[in-house]
Amino acid sequence: MLDYITDRFDTIFRTVRGLGKITDANIRQTGREIRRVLLEADVNYKVARDFIKRVSVKAEGTKVIKSIKPGEQFIKIIRDELTQLLGEKPVPLALASRKPTTILMAGLQGSGKTTTCAKLAWYLKQQGKSVLLVAADIYRPAAIDQLKVLGRQIDVPVYSEGVIDPVRICRNALEEGKSDGVDVIIFDTAGRLHVDGEMMDEIQAIADAVSPSETLFVVDGMTGQDAVNSALAFSEALTLTGTILTKMDGDTRGGAAISITEVTGKPIKFIGVSEKIDGLEVFDPHRMADRILGFGDVVSLVEKAQSVVNEKEAQRLHKRLLKNQFDLEDYKTQLQQIRKMGPVDQLLGMLPGVNRKMLKGMQVDERQLSWTEAIINSMTPQERQNPHIINGSRRKRIAEGSGRSVQEVNQLLKQFQQMQKLMKKMGTLKGKGNPFSGRGIPHLFQ
Repeated sequence: MLDYITDRFDTIFRTVRGLGKITDANIRQTGREIRRVLLEADVNYKVARDFIKRVSVKAEGTKVIKSIKPGEQFIKIIRDELTQLLGEKPVPLALASRKPTTILMAGLQGSGKTTTCAKLAWYLKQQGKSVLLVAADIYRPAAIDQLKVLGRQIDVPVYSEGVIDPVRICRNALEEGKSDGVDVIIFDTAGRLHVDGEMMDEIQAIADAVSPSETLFVVDGMTGQDAVNSALAFSEALTLTGTILTKMDGDTRGGAAISITEVTGKPIKFIGVSEKIDGLEVFDPHRMADRILGFGDVVSLVEKAQSVVNEKEAQRLHKRLLKNQFDLEDYKTQLQQIRKMGPVDQLLGMLPGVNRKMLKGMQVDERQLSWTEAIINSMTPQERQNPHIINGSRRKRIAEGSGRSVQEVNQLLKQFQQMQKLMKKMGTLKGKGNPFSGRGIPHLFQ
């Protein structure tokens, strides 16, 4: 996510951190470099210009302040202004005081709108809300079927009447949702390949019919200023309450994320960070600023861990580590927890201080986790509890059973032995409930 702009800021900050003092010259130089980075990332020109102006004004005001590390002071100014530019603080969904809350999803075709509807439904379901999805996109082939499939995956009902008037579908769905006492209704409306009058007339009619509590514009985060332009076009026809940026896990330069709030005056409420159904994150400007500037996002990492790790299970594993009783069955449990948290390269990218260039050089093979689990599954319960009994013939049997090589079995056992020795030397671990250990990831990086 945002690797391009993060790498460029990393280069700028290496120079800024070495500044002995803040001067007019280095303010101008740094400003020029940041402007170039923002424009190359497809940030709106006016947004980039105003951002540099605000940073420069604040930096001017700090020149007379005595500081041990003026470079770090300069970086803090950039960070604070970027956070402000992104929206300053998270803006939650406006849930209606009376049921149901109605959410109208709008956007161009190809933005990932239908999938995002399902992701949002899943998110709300995890908050304890009952949700109804409405299939009102009658134009895109298979859009209705796609929403039905996604609805079944997350066990959320989908209201559909086939290919008839979308306004009628939405009006009838609203009545059904009210009678069923549903908490939230999400309307998946039609997208087009471009903004056109017919599309706007239809979505305006739907908005008039359902009086949405939230009207969210779903936009492809990889499209840069085009995303901002289409958001402006929609905001002229609808009263938008926020945006959702999709595909932020792809090769996005960050222009849309940085520009859209400033230009439209509407907050980003969610970002799509993976293709999985749980790959929707609440947008937090402070965390996003830290990600863009390469400072990591430990809070999101901890939240991911908490969402997949059972507290009792974590305490059990911790006690077994302290007593040096940690076996391969426990090791497999850790691997499963890591897999649930998402792609390993994304998890490492959330850690502060991680050298992103070094991370890029690593070839993260997600399949390795599955292969390691397969090797452990091919062992008997006794072998998992007592790896030292695994001799040559057992290793050959395990390799054949898992479809992996004897060499890979040997490598796993060797790494596990090293981890056991390390735990024994440490004696006690600081902090409780550690859900995973970086040293416990077996030869993931080739």
